[in-house]
Amino acid sequence: MALAMPMFNLAPDMRVSRLCLGTMTFGEQNTFSQSIQILDRALDAGINFFDSAEMYPVPQRAETQGRSEEFFGRWIKERKIPRDNVIFATKVSGPSGQMSWIRNGPESLDAWNVTEAIDNSLLRAKTDYIDLYQIHWPDRYVPMFGGTEYDPLLNFSSVSFEEQISALSRAVDAGKIRYIGLSNETPYGIMKFLQVAESGTGYHRIVSVQVLYGSIINSYNLLCRNFDLAMAECCHNERVSLLAYSPLAMGILSGKYFSPDGGPDDARLNLFRGRYVEGESRYNLSNTRIRQAAISYCEIADKYGIHPVSLAIAFVLRHPVVASAVFGATKIWQLEEVVAAITVELGPEILADINKVHWRFPNPCP
Repeated sequence: MALAMPMFNLAPDMRVSRLCLGTMTFGEQNTFSQSIQILDRALDAGINFFDSAEMYPVPQRAETQGRSEEFFGRWIKERKIPRDNVIFATKVSGPSGQMSWIRNGPESLDAWNVTEAIDNSLLRAKTDYIDLYQIHWPDRYVPMFGGTEYDPLLNFSSVSFEEQISALSRAVDAGKIRYIGLSNETPYGIMKFLQVAESGTGYHRIVSVQVLYGSIINSYNLLCRNFDLAMAECCHNERVSLLAYSPLAMGILSGKYFSPDGGPDDARLNLFRGRYVEGESRYNLSNTRIRQAAISYCEIADKYGIHPVSLAIAFVLRHPVVASAVFGATKIWQLEEVVAAITVELGPEILADINKVHWRFPNPCP
């Protein structure tokens, strides 16, 4: 684990590790004891960037909501880690109507909901400020979680961009958050938030996005490169960094699900089969094209003598717009596999083979 972790300037006074540990398994798949062991090892490896959300862990339940943030806060306190040694990112849930235990739905992203969410996250994480605060998904109609086409007839009344950015900007001015980010956004949404920020005195600009354009879910990986269709140009020219979520496609690109026994029983897609709609709608293992593409990428890794995890992570990190790859780990050895990938560079021959598979199976995860 004694590797030099590369860093990225996400903001003028905020350097983040190129690997970001996601915490959405903490409190569901991982106990507190297991979680702090993973957090300890990540910090030892040079990872200073940790991502959470008010709705985590997943699958989301009223009984566990907020535990991921709580575990992170307890870790900081019990390990006596200087607060400025870590970058803590979390998110406010957009309207869904499916999580009645979070502000009755949540109902919207109006100023009250945004402020309430920030204050509750600060309490759970036992911290005075949040480094990067992100809108988890939009307060307006966009095709999400398997949807691939925009239908104007599904539009509904939503909270204005001005009210959202105003509430977030007031939190920055109050010292509750340092920077603003988005998640599950479209090029239109990014440009509107930027336009509003530039139009009003005292508004703060977004610095990052966890996103995929097309079916709106925050992932970028070998199986899902739709970011490059339109969003990459937007982010590059507007200086908005991508936090690439799900670089391993929920573990599919590790190859573990293609063993004769279908992978470990405690692997997420096996453990929560039928209970994790958001993930299963995208990473459907019964989809022939997804399986064939993923197996082909694993074969490329084998051909060049590198681990499939290293191939997947290195591919994501080579993108010039990517600030950090947001990954999850429920076991120490999984964390170590991902950390080992930072030393891997993909040469022209490997990239050519990767693109051949991509041309055969372009973005099989919709």
